Amino acid sequence: MPDTPLTLAFDTASAHCAAAVVRGDLVLQSREEPMAKGQAERLLGLCQDILKAAGVSREELGAIGVGIGPGNFTGIRISVSAARGLALGLGIPAVGVSAFDALRFGASGPCACAVDARRNQVFLQIFDGTLAQPPALVDIENLPPFEGPLIGVGGCSPKFPTAEAIAYLAAERANTTTTRPAPLYLRPADAAPARDAAPPILP
Repeated sequence: MPDTPLTLAFDTASAHCAAAVVRGDLVLQSREEPMAKGQAERLLGLCQDILKAAGVSREELGAIGVGIGPGNFTGIRISVSAARGLALGLGIPAVGVSAFDALRFGASGPCACAVDARRNQVFLQIFDGTLAQPPALVDIENLPPFEGPLIGVGGCSPKFPTAEAIAYLAAERANTTTTRPAPLYLRPADAAPARDAAPPILP
């Protein structure tokens, strides 16, 4: 087991700061702290805490997994940026995992996965066996037809905590992923960008 690569994963796409470190099938540490804001200040500290509790260092990591949403715009940017920075500094791959894949992990057969989008809406992705339909933003009261259970908001709980599912999936995909993690947005940002041009950055 010591030769099995370590994977650190984290997620701040929802109202939490969650992180886990796994080696193979073994969860060394996993924590989830509810918080509506403050993830930027807490995320790296939480990662350091669980690595220390697991008795491992960042230099031992073989991959970084990160939740890419959909979810909170700011939260997604925080975790994706942190994952890219850590991966670059450590020289290891960073793997983005959607909230839908994390919810579905450990389940088999057809299902639908739902993430709270507020305003009486959910982000929904329907899985027909091994095939997945494109994710969409839908009204809770007007869900499209699908087979199997609904996993997530309005349905049953996932089999694994978010960060643990992301860690397992990142470990599986680390050797085949060729693109950097990027946010998965399914709705425009609530806040409009400033109309004034940004000041130039001096060399």
